[in-house]
Amino acid sequence: MKKMILNPISMFFIGLLLGVGSRLLDIYTENLGNIFSQMAIWILFGVLISIYSRSKTKAMINIFPFCIGMLITYYFVAFISKGVYSTVFIIGWTVFALLSPIIAYFTWMTKEKGIFPKIISIGIIVVSLLSSVILFDRIRFYDIIINGIMLYFLFVKKIER
Repeated sequence: MKKMILNPISMFFIGLLLGVGSRLLDIYTENLGNIFSQMAIWILFGVLISIYSRSKTKAMINIFPFCIGMLITYYFVAFISKGVYSTVFIIGWTVFALLSPIIAYFTWMTKEKGIFPKIISIGIIVVSLLSSVILFDRIRFYDIIINGIMLYFLFVKKIER
């Protein structure tokens, strides 16, 4: 089952669906829209895709189509619904998507032994929290929950590879 889901084609389609879903949540719900418009949830998805991929290369290959799919449909739905969106955010998310394979490479390593994987894990949590403060003005309750889930998967959960 994991092999069926964690492949570039499935990841692209899951990204497409989550992009549409995220944009529709922005339009029709305030709370869920806020959660799916910020980086913490997408960092969590990226962490899960990366650590459950079978290798560093697979993590890189899986995350890129996921991010691109999400971007395509999110901004397509924003465009056709005449929604408000910022060029700065489009550029920022595009840079994030383009860098996602490199980030996935290092994220995959977080489940290895040693100090370097722990440093990477701490860095992921710090970047997630800082993105909430710098880009979205503060840490919210759901950021704490999302980062708590990330802490579990990065530091506690054993992953069989």
